[in-house]
Parts: sequence; C-alpha cells; structure tokens
Amino acid sequence: MNLSTMKIIGLLTLLSAFPPLSTDMYLPALPLLQKLWNQPQNVVNLTLSGFFIGYCLSLLLYGPISDRFGRKPPLIVGVSLYVIASVLSGFVNDITSLIVLRVLQGIGSSSGVVISMAITKDLFTGRERQRILAYMAIIMALAPMLAPVIGGQIMTWLSWHWVFFVQALLGLAALGGVLRLQEPLREYAQGNVLLSMGRMYLRLLGNKKYVMLVVLFSIVVLPHFSFIGSAANIYIKEFGMSEQVFSYFFAFNAMAIMAGAFSCSKMQKILPARSLLTIGFAGILVSGGVMRADIIPGPWGLALPMAIASFCFGLTRPTSNHLVLEQVDQGAGAASSLMVFLFFMMGAIAMWFIALDWRNTIHVIAMIALASGGGGLVLWLLLPGLSRSEEKGVAAQNR
Repeated sequence: MNLSTMKIIGLLTLLSAFPPLSTDMYLPALPLLQKLWNQPQNVVNLTLSGFFIGYCLSLLLYGPISDRFGRKPPLIVGVSLYVIASVLSGFVNDITSLIVLRVLQGIGSSSGVVISMAITKDLFTGRERQRILAYMAIIMALAPMLAPVIGGQIMTWLSWHWVFFVQALLGLAALGGVLRLQEPLREYAQGNVLLSMGRMYLRLLGNKKYVMLVVLFSIVVLPHFSFIGSAANIYIKEFGMSEQVFSYFFAFNAMAIMAGAFSCSKMQKILPARSLLTIGFAGILVSGGVMRADIIPGPWGLALPMAIASFCFGLTRPTSNHLVLEQVDQGAGAASSLMVFLFFMMGAIAMWFIALDWRNTIHVIAMIALASGGGGLVLWLLLPGLSRSEEKGVAAQNR
C-alpha cells in the first residue's frame, strides 16, 4: 500500500468517524447536563437523537448531490457546517439551543460518512475495496474507543463546553484534507439533481436484493445504539462510576468493535461472506442471552456481553457494506446514502427507545440483542436474495 493510498484511507476514516466522535466524546457529560439543567434523561437524550435525525435526513441529499456535482463540493459545505455548529455548541447554556445545534452538527457530519463510502467505490474495486473498508473499520474503531476517554479527561480538567471545541478542531483537520483531495469522481450524473435523486432512489427501492440486504444488516445496530444511549446513565448513575472510569468501560466496548473489524480483515480470506455474517448474528444472539440471564454480577454483567455484541458488530460491518454496494452498478453515492440513512435511523430510534423509563435498562438491551441477533440470523439463513453462485463470487474476491 503506497503513501497516497494511506493518506486517502486516513482522510476517509476521519470523515467516517464524525458520528462516534460527535456522540461518544459527549457521553460523559450527559448525567451532568441532566443535573445542571434539571432535565430528565429522555429530554437530554434528544441531543443524541437530534444529531442522528439531522444526520439521517441529510444523508439522502448528499449522495445524489455528490453523484451530480462531484464529491468535493458537498464535502466542503458539510464539513464546514459541522465545524461551525461544533463551535457554537461550545457556547450554549440551555438544552433547546444545544438540541438545535446538534441537529445542524448531524447535518454537516453526514456528508463525511456517505461520501467517503462512495469514494471507496470510485477509487477501489472488488477485493481491494473490501480490504480498504476493513482497514477503515479497524482504524475507525479507535474513535469510539478514544472519544469517551478524551471526553472524560475534558470533563475532569476543563468543562463540557470544550468537548465541542475539540470536535471543531477535528473537523478543521478533515476540512484541510478535503481541500487537498483530488476530485475522485470521473463520471458525473446528468440532469436535474432533484429529478435524478428521485429516479435513483426509486431505482434503488426497486432493487429487491439491495433493499433486503440494507434492512437486514441495519438490524445489527439496535443493541449497539441502545447501549450508547444508556451507557452513561447505567455506569455513572446506577453503578456510581466517575466520568473517567465510565470512559474506560466504554472504551473497552469500542475495543471489541476494533477487534471484530480486525478479525474480519483476517477471516474474510478463508471464510465466505455468508459464514462471516452468520457468525455475527449468532454472536449478538448469544450476547443477549448472557446479559438477560444475569450470569455476571455488577457492571461487568453489561460490559462483557456487550463486548461480544460489539465484536460481532465490528465483524459484520465491512462485509455487509461491501455486499450491499455490490448490488448496484451506478449511483454509489445514492446507494451509500440510503444504506447509512436506515442504519442511523435505526440507531436514533434505539436511543430514544432506551431512554424511556424502564425498570431494568440492562434487561431491555438484552431483549433488543436477542431480537436483533435471533431475528437477523433467521432472516439471513432464509434470505433468498443471495444465490449460491453469488456467494461463490463474493468468496472468490475474499481469497
């Protein structure tokens, strides 16, 4: 791998990491803001859900726009909006303003994720693209691992406002990389962007195999985002941990995602896609069962089963993303948009749902893992859209 490719991977990874950087770094501050502004968890969690709602709605625009006008212009606009919203978030002192700015932050950050995914299809093909996606997943796993630790340190030495100032600095670094990037798109979509967008999404929705795979693989995110939306309250309020100790437990969970992505990069050389994804769904099912059975006491009763689920989450994402994008020949930007849209809309719903007044939040996460892992496994094994010949084609790319 040459230096130019490594630089591109680094930039695409940073752009893809905006969501975990924007949420996980902020998680240690949630209990403090509940107390500081005298707001319940479900209201303060709107700063999380609001981010992902703005993020998801704008995803549907960035992909087709990047197909029509190139990857760089919408990236520059989106990352700039992210930086501005991050800076302003650091100066607010009320929940309503923060929710609005978090929505704007989400709108800006979505440009990075969906367009970086499309760029991988512009620059790489087949086995190389799957390998690049696996490398990106490994590196990107550092974001949710380091972000809460950084957030915990900021909470200890400075104040929660500085969480957003640090995010603005990371956004500026990404913006500098985008400005130096050579436009990767070679064939531009033609015609009116809105009409083209409508036709492209209708074409994608008519692609049954693409739709089935997107919906199926989006199920995997439900326990992951349920954990994100409740981890700070469980560890800090229920188990009495400090922000710093919480950040280490959360980083342990993120480390499991990184281990899963790394394992994917190795296992995909010897196992076909169907086997890798079967292992992933089965692992999430097992994690839910262990968590619900209360086998392990204390905070590790959540941390260890979630580590299993997170490992499987990291194991499945590179292969599932690759498999979904293989279903389209044109409009990779729109295909990436729709895929990531459903992925994070599921996440936003999960974070809203887990913030409701549950008697035992850990058991609710367990039931979500059981449902997503078990339901996903059954659907995956019975899925008619992936024929035996196509599975051989995917396996051949993996070798």
